[in-house]
Amino acid sequence: MRVILVNLSLILAATSATAHDFWLQPQVFQTKPGVALPITALIGHGDDRGRWEADANRVVMLKSVGPSGTIDLRSAFRQRGAGSHFAPVFAKPGVHILAMQTNHASSELPSKRFNDYAKDEGLTPILEYRARTGTTETAGREIYSRRAKVLIRVGPNTGRADPITTKPVGLTLEIVPERDPYAMGKSRNLPVRVFYEGKALAKATVKLTNLNSDKKPVAILKTDSSGRAVFRIPDSGAWLLNVVWTKPIKGRSDADFDTIFSSLTFGY
Repeated sequence: MRVILVNLSLILAATSATAHDFWLQPQVFQTKPGVALPITALIGHGDDRGRWEADANRVVMLKSVGPSGTIDLRSAFRQRGAGSHFAPVFAKPGVHILAMQTNHASSELPSKRFNDYAKDEGLTPILEYRARTGTTETAGREIYSRRAKVLIRVGPNTGRADPITTKPVGLTLEIVPERDPYAMGKSRNLPVRVFYEGKALAKATVKLTNLNSDKKPVAILKTDSSGRAVFRIPDSGAWLLNVVWTKPIKGRSDADFDTIFSSLTFGY
């Protein structure tokens, strides 16, 4: 495992509308059973951070997975306006995973900006395809969608690992912890695996960001051949892990790539 040294100023300067961080932000990461918990979908970073302003029909999946089973929450998602997007009530103690998926939007950028964005996000399928087809100097066109997970601890933290935290919930692009982030004890090393279309994803760029100071990531790693990266997580704060991946597509007049942005949040 090795840290990939990148020019963070380039990451912050990425101008694609799709290059913004996207995540689910609860009012608190630990709550009591039976209490409504406001949760907001946020986008951006630093001074450009804000509430995701989109209609509810952009959300094609929103669910809770936990001790009460799987619950569909799509009808609870609020349209544009102030405040949180939804406020679920968790009946049983334990870790609950909230997962969200959006439908596609489209983006087109001039060649240089698109190539820079692909380099910054480690999107080798874009770079290799454009080099192979001689389209590196053409405008970059993609459709993109988003995935987000948040881990909510309900009830007292017993220190015992909850096995649900280490299981995928079925997202097309998903960051899956190999340890329960709420039961790491003194060892703060958190191994995670990235899965794309159900398979471990190697050479993906995964970023760790402190949401209390999110102008730039605190660590950037590449996944190894088994899709794994290991981050050291402090025992306080709110934390975001995010990854982007893509594949070339055919048969569309408006896009050459199908890109997915995925995130995982948890906090103490």
